Amino acid sequence: MRRLASFLRDSRGSAAAEMAMVIPLLLALTFTTLEGAHYLYVEHQIVKGVRDGARFGARKSFASFTCSTVDATTETLIKEVTRTGTISGGTSRVSGWTNNEITVTPSCPATAVTTGIYSTLSNAPRITVKAVVPYPSLFGALTGMNVNVKVAAQDQAAVMGV
Repeated sequence: MRRLASFLRDSRGSAAAEMAMVIPLLLALTFTTLEGAHYLYVEHQIVKGVRDGARFGARKSFASFTCSTVDATTETLIKEVTRTGTISGGTSRVSGWTNNEITVTPSCPATAVTTGIYSTLSNAPRITVKAVVPYPSLFGALTGMNVNVKVAAQDQAAVMGV
């Protein structure tokens, strides 16, 4: 009985035992924080790319668009700018992002208020660029995050034909 009481009063090694209990929680918190920050970074890159693609498309010639189709060359250029930031292609903003995950859709508004010098003109087409990209996880299922997450972004701009 005396040995048990002595053992219970002994505080040597308690810091090591506490550390052994806390380390798994700290690691989980660290990996989850890094994964969350990486997700926000990836989302930002996709949103930025889609915005750049829509702006690039809006500055193309009116001849490149109809109300239902986009010229194939123009569509490829818009997808390259969206995915890489340059018309010549290169490294994707997000690893694993391909042109197949980007859609470029033109549309023409049925009605628009046009007054003054624009009252006799037809409505300008709008271009919508949308991307749905699989999220490239840093740690996979280690953080408890579903690895089949997709990040989506969409932007729209009026074609200016500049």
